[in-house]
Amino acid sequence: MQHTLKTATATISGVGLHTGGDVTLRILPAAPDTGLLFVRTDLTSVNTYVPANYSAVDTKASRLCTLLKNTAGIAIQTPEHLMAALSGCGIDNALIEISGPEVPLMDGSAKPFVDAIMAVGRKAQPAPRASLRVLKTVRIEDGDKFAEIRPHDEQGLTIDFTIDFPGLGVQHRHFVLTDADTFINEVAAARTFTLRSIAMAMKAQGAVKGGSLDNALVLNDEDGTPFEGVARYADEPVRHKIMDAVGDLALAGMPIHGAVVTSRGGHALTNQLLRALFSQPDAYTVVYDIAGIPVPQAEKRLAAATSR
Repeated sequence: MQHTLKTATATISGVGLHTGGDVTLRILPAAPDTGLLFVRTDLTSVNTYVPANYSAVDTKASRLCTLLKNTAGIAIQTPEHLMAALSGCGIDNALIEISGPEVPLMDGSAKPFVDAIMAVGRKAQPAPRASLRVLKTVRIEDGDKFAEIRPHDEQGLTIDFTIDFPGLGVQHRHFVLTDADTFINEVAAARTFTLRSIAMAMKAQGAVKGGSLDNALVLNDEDGTPFEGVARYADEPVRHKIMDAVGDLALAGMPIHGAVVTSRGGHALTNQLLRALFSQPDAYTVVYDIAGIPVPQAEKRLAAATSR
């Protein structure tokens, strides 16, 4: 069945990575088939609702983070860690009130959002959950980068991710999203990471105004070891990339049954993959999780979310 939060509201406050602004975010329960929907409480314009949907991603701006925009140009920046937490915890429907343009970075991982959601709990709703089942392989390439999504026989989503950064080298991990515990234990606490030289250059340019050693894993250029503190996992960078992918794939609007394989990918490539998948009607079908029965009305729900 679909799930939302219990009656209580999860409230989170922090600083945006790119804007450096203070922001408060409240996650509220929502009715069945609402999906995940942001609303900017700091604005008084008519259309302040921003859908958490792949079609709302600004493809030109989503490189270092994901940027959502509605038809009026109202934006939500850096939602991927929150989206990963909601998806990983099995929340289908929620209204997300936010007092600024950027989701707070917190400690650079999805864990603070997970903790807030789990503290409130979730409840089943009287509506079946639709999911997307991949029927054929779809692949996107960009130079030496690629991302593809394939059918597989198992229920749920698997992600194979490979990264290759100077100093850090190659890291690879296979992840199976089976339940909330798997998400929490394996990837939720993995933090945003960067090399020290890149962090210093971006700070000098006035970028990442809210970035600090408190909300990112900064690595030495020479050997990829932490500049300060310790890593939470031996392969924390690739785990963080997987967590990002869970959040960006959640913009499909429903759980995915398929296998994602990515090499040197990121936010933009994942969004391109979803757009390529949805552009090919024979590449997927929408089903109920209950017995895997095709659902025409679920297709209508997807179309409605896309058109918001």
